[in-house]
Order: sequence, then C-alpha cells, then structure tokens
Amino acid sequence: MFKHISANELKDKIANEPVKIVDIRDPNSYHSGHISQAKLLDNSNVGDFIANTNPDDTVVVCCYHGNSSQGAAQFLAEQGLKNVYSLDGGFEMWKVIHPELVESHL
Repeated sequence: MFKHISANELKDKIANEPVKIVDIRDPNSYHSGHISQAKLLDNSNVGDFIANTNPDDTVVVCCYHGNSSQGAAQFLAEQGLKNVYSLDGGFEMWKVIHPELVESHL
C-alpha cells in the first residue's frame, strides 16, 4: 500500500534522508521541468527500476497533478517496494511551492 505525501513533506524528507523520486509524465514534460534529482520512469525502464531498488528505499512518484501517480505508486508497492508515496498535487503543485527545486533539460 502506498502513502500520500505533500510537497512540503517531500522537501523535508529530501533534506533528511535518501529519496528516489520518479516522474511518470511524458518525456517532453519531464525535460521541460522536473523535481531536482527525479528520474523519468516509463514502461521501458520500470522493470529495471524495480530490480535495482532496495525494497526498503523511499520512493516518491510524481505526475502532473497527483492522480496518475497514485496508480503507479500502487503498482510499485505491489511489486514489493515498502515505502512508496504519491506526491499530492503532482509536479504542478511542486513547481508553485518549490520553484527553486525544479530543473530542466532544455
């Protein structure tokens, strides 16, 4: 079962412990801007991500508005990851609250 996390809770968690942030938006959106340290996750690399992630690692799933990330977080939890979160409000909320922690590849 996954948990929910707010943008402020995630910022605190990043400051205090290792966190794997995965972004499930489309590649163009990801490259336009994403949470610092977030990795793009899609059907082509999700298997490798699961295989190379310790079940006890903290994983936060980010999408546009916090809706699609819930299904992805549930999927990751069902694969045996124990500390999975869905970012409430998604990247759209994150970039408003923490614009200093956004990076792009354009």
